[in-house]
Amino acid sequence: MNFQLSDEQIELRDSVRRYASERLLPVAEEVESSGEPPTRELVREFAEMGYLGVGISPELGGQGLGNLEALLVVEELGRISSAVGFPVFEANVGPVRAIERFGDKSLAESIVPAVCAGEKMVAIAMSEPQAGTALTDLKTRATLEDDEVILDGTKRWCSGGNHADGYLVYCRFTDEPGAKSIGAVYVENGTEGLSFGQPEHLMGFRGVPSSDIYLDQVRVPATNIVVGAGGFGKLMAAFDLERCGNATMALAQASAALDDVTAYVQERHQFGKPIVDFQAVQLKLAEMAMQVEASRLLIWKAAVDADQGFPSISASSIAKCFANEAARSVTGDALQLMGGYGYSKEYPMERRFRDAWGWGIAGGAIDIQKVNIASAIVGRRFNQRS
Repeated sequence: MNFQLSDEQIELRDSVRRYASERLLPVAEEVESSGEPPTRELVREFAEMGYLGVGISPELGGQGLGNLEALLVVEELGRISSAVGFPVFEANVGPVRAIERFGDKSLAESIVPAVCAGEKMVAIAMSEPQAGTALTDLKTRATLEDDEVILDGTKRWCSGGNHADGYLVYCRFTDEPGAKSIGAVYVENGTEGLSFGQPEHLMGFRGVPSSDIYLDQVRVPATNIVVGAGGFGKLMAAFDLERCGNATMALAQASAALDDVTAYVQERHQFGKPIVDFQAVQLKLAEMAMQVEASRLLIWKAAVDADQGFPSISASSIAKCFANEAARSVTGDALQLMGGYGYSKEYPMERRFRDAWGWGIAGGAIDIQKVNIASAIVGRRFNQRS
């Protein structure tokens, strides 16, 4: 058991951190101020740097590295801001990985290399007005007709709504209730019958576009079926990797907050000395460092145990739950230690605090992760409906 990164992994992490600190801080400020996502030019720059498709096979335009390397890149970009890191998050652990693994070969070849090249962005469309945590209650319907699929329904809370180039739409292929009839279909933005609601205005995640999606007799080729009826388990396996990405984005807020507040408490003087000389501040720093380090190790364990595959639901849920709660705690404590400076929009701490709360909602709320963990412990799923 080796807890050390390899020389190559350290070099990758450090090079991304240098690039991010030298290039992206003004971008984060602009995105936060305007609410607009990073430009497509920047996304293509990410591609040129090799940050998109880190874990995707070279045959499909990726770097061919592992889950851990992908998450190292996600953390370093997410430390700058959630919005700046979001395109890298989506390209490395988002729905494109399900398309890569389960989609028709021709579909994967038309989408995945474009994502790795920064020419295409793909978002996930899972939740609905009455199907969030209870995802298997979704009603969006896919009807097969000759060599086409016709989609009807409404999707909610789509990160990338009306901004991404395509959407992995979770849908129901038959009337059979529950998970057995659920699969997913890829839909290109601009397809007739596809429309979007007004942009959401959220507490955090400024620069991460979100909106409802409406599908009204949307027709796509049958080859756009990524997972057919009965493949819900495959979709959730791919989503276990996205959970680790979510956990990493939460970790990014916490680790950057810890770095910032560590510098602050050594510079800030009160009562004639740096406030880090007060034992209460020392104890708080230690508690924050413990949470950051534990989060990182849980995420890395989930990623490495899966090797080139997808992490387990147990490991990914533990990592996500712990990192989500740690990020809220660490950013909150850091904000408190910085006082008015932490609360001011002139500094990134209050943004990190708001985004940390968002990552604990996105991708499955914290409490549902605990249900997943309990299910893994006892070896069976719990029926929440009875």
